[in-house]
Amino acid sequence: MAENKIPYKIYLDESEIPSKWYNLRADMKNKPAPLLNPGTHQPMTAAELEGVFCSELVAQELDNESRYIDIPEEIQNFYKMYRPAPLVRAYYLEKALGTPAKIYYKFEGNNTSGSHKLNSAIAQAYYAKKQGLKGVTTETGAGQWGTALSMACSYFDLDCKVYMVKVSYEQKPFRREVMRTYGASVTPSPSATTQVGQKILAEHPGTTGSLGCAISEAVEAAVTNEGYRYVLGSVLNQVLLHQSIIGLEAKAAMDKYGIKPDIIIGCAGGGSNLGGLIAPFMGEKLRGEADYRIIAVEPKSCPSFTRGVYAYDFADTGMVCPLAKMYTLGSDFIPAPNHAGGLRYHGMSPVLSQLYADGLMEATSVAQTEVFAAAEMFARVEGTLPAPESSHAIRAAIDEALKCKETGEEKTILFGLTGTGYFDMLAYEKYHDKKMTDYVPTDEELAVYRAKLPKID
Repeated sequence: MAENKIPYKIYLDESEIPSKWYNLRADMKNKPAPLLNPGTHQPMTAAELEGVFCSELVAQELDNESRYIDIPEEIQNFYKMYRPAPLVRAYYLEKALGTPAKIYYKFEGNNTSGSHKLNSAIAQAYYAKKQGLKGVTTETGAGQWGTALSMACSYFDLDCKVYMVKVSYEQKPFRREVMRTYGASVTPSPSATTQVGQKILAEHPGTTGSLGCAISEAVEAAVTNEGYRYVLGSVLNQVLLHQSIIGLEAKAAMDKYGIKPDIIIGCAGGGSNLGGLIAPFMGEKLRGEADYRIIAVEPKSCPSFTRGVYAYDFADTGMVCPLAKMYTLGSDFIPAPNHAGGLRYHGMSPVLSQLYADGLMEATSVAQTEVFAAAEMFARVEGTLPAPESSHAIRAAIDEALKCKETGEEKTILFGLTGTGYFDMLAYEKYHDKKMTDYVPTDEELAVYRAKLPKID
């Protein structure tokens, strides 16, 4: 189809919303390494995991063989409230850059949670309700996951306990209040309400917290309250499975107009957005059907891929969760209080880590002020205020488009816009007032955390 026929926004029909999730692991020659019991260092069994997670989610977590998994009808119906999400051609950004590149972004911000996180939150709440639970516990960084889960729990009449990273709790009060509006209780982490929180506070007085800290508290709350289970918004295999709907829709919309991306870019914290966006494209790459250049973009202040090590590590600071083999900075690593709260996790999804180790994708890191410069430019020319997390992908997309300008190559770039930044105005204020800094950990600092990694035979 001729380029001038491609609309600014490409929507699928409601009937074209995927009815199955795509399980990327089924096409991976090298499967992600299994989660290990922190005590025995043996692979976690379904029975062990079911003490923390919902039973059907455990089955999805351990399934490396099923290429497609049916989306329950009730979840499909919920998706119709805000899906299909648009694939947008960034014509105005292209013009502002003067690039021959064609830039597209998959926009996941058109729901109250403001992000892609609702795709998995509603699934996890559905399975918790189906299991007859009273409620769930979780952590949240920027607050997008906590907001999404509070919405999903409200829909299914489940109690929702959220441990919010302290720096985000203080920086993003409006996100916190949206969670409370939907009925969730929100506790700044680390807190004195759990044993592990008390321990972290004693060892790190005045800490601004981390996702690893908040995970520890949420897991403790789940296992010590009858009728509760823990749910996670990123990193886990099951989450990337649910988020595959992003990539499935994006690919369907592109196929509809005969568009093939050359470069696919996603921000990377734990991996939910990036993993969801690239899933069907990476599947084609794994099967030898097509090739794509795939780029993960992370903050320089928390560079798991670009400066971490590929090793087994605890998924949480309190060291109560299973061990996961991933690119990690060390579970004790507490990043600087930057404004991309959702990208402040010390490790990366085992699925994405395996793909990166196998050379099937690449990674880059960017500084905070560079990210906000890109966010501001995007807001001015495209009319949408992006979340700080998504703006990492915008930064990389702009950089790749400018390379095309230098070489004259007409490459097609696809990136994920996970959500909007309207709850992140304190961050934009600090950028505009020139009070934002670019903290980058030193090699010596990272070596201290690396030395604490568990020794696995």
